[in-house]
Amino acid sequence: PFSWHPLLMTWGLIGCAGISVVTKKMGGYKNTKNHGLIAVLGAMFAFGGLYAIYHNKNLYERPHFTSYHGKIGLLLVISSVAVGLIGAIFLHPDCGTDKINQKIRRIHKMCARIMLASAWTLAFQGFTKISSDPVALACYGVPLLLLAPFTLI
Repeated sequence: PFSWHPLLMTWGLIGCAGISVVTKKMGGYKNTKNHGLIAVLGAMFAFGGLYAIYHNKNLYERPHFTSYHGKIGLLLVISSVAVGLIGAIFLHPDCGTDKINQKIRRIHKMCARIMLASAWTLAFQGFTKISSDPVALACYGVPLLLLAPFTLI
């Protein structure tokens, strides 16, 4: 059902992604490895959310990826994989092919920040489609605004 889509996307692209960033900011070898694992878990949740909406559209014979929300959402899920692959291939603390390259680190970090900010904005925009209640919107949106400085800066 549709309800799995916002739940899994929120867990993946907001919850796990945000926790992953904060974990990395704590520094150290173990936190760096945990950062990657939590990010992979987030991507798995996001793929589950993508599958949920794809399946829901099939059930109701609706076209896929026709709205800006759908197109940008697909791009963000693909972007999360790309950012993750950059981290895993080049920056992994054990086997990264270029783990001390500061330019790659900056690119990885900046792309992740853009992806996260876009995902959080898109999640809120999507929430406005399922609720117009100002209290519900505030309960979803205000925590995103409050957590942004800890994850996006």
